[in-house]
Amino acid sequence: MKYSAIITDIEGTTSRISFVTEVLFPYAARELPGFIRANATEAAVAAELDACRSLMQQADATVDTIIAQLQQWIAEDQKITPLKTLQGMVWQYGYQSGAFKGHVYADVHSALTCWQQQGIKLYVYSSGSVQAQQLLFQYSDFGDLTPLFSDYFDTRIGAKRDISSYAAILQQLQLPPKQVLFLSDVAAELDAAKVLGIATIQIVRDGQAAGNHAIAHNFSDVGEQIT
Repeated sequence: MKYSAIITDIEGTTSRISFVTEVLFPYAARELPGFIRANATEAAVAAELDACRSLMQQADATVDTIIAQLQQWIAEDQKITPLKTLQGMVWQYGYQSGAFKGHVYADVHSALTCWQQQGIKLYVYSSGSVQAQQLLFQYSDFGDLTPLFSDYFDTRIGAKRDISSYAAILQQLQLPPKQVLFLSDVAAELDAAKVLGIATIQIVRDGQAAGNHAIAHNFSDVGEQIT
């Protein structure tokens, strides 16, 4: 095995895009207002509401005003860090109550397990919050998969199409780029990683537009390419 670490995206890569768009997003949009109103004074929630006020440039925005902005961001699929964090808090209840399980493709479960057993360090980099990432894998179709991963990265380290984000990840991994493989279904994300010398493979499950990267249709294909 020529890689010491593999970083994977989630949506469209390890998991169905429709799980996010048809299950998680509607659940958050439906439950978020009540959750915020009930927990607005809790320290963790209050901190994210203040972050929203800062982004909105409305220091005195009311809770209802913030909720309206959050709903707009959800509708626009904005990658806003406080939104992602608040969504993660709401999804936690959904997972724990059994409202849904985190979708993970069977080929992903098999490959990740195999790679970890081979000594490869596994990481997640997604626009969803670290909490949301951990919940999806903790409450997955295959049980708790979180022990497979060494760490998680979200938009706090930077946007997924920014080269600087991958430089920051490399700094944390303390590995040369050629020893790191990044898997994503989005060519623009892979483009940013590739600039730094990180190896890339685009996961094309549902007819996504291919970029200038090696292509795999599932994680079994990835395994064949890297062994």
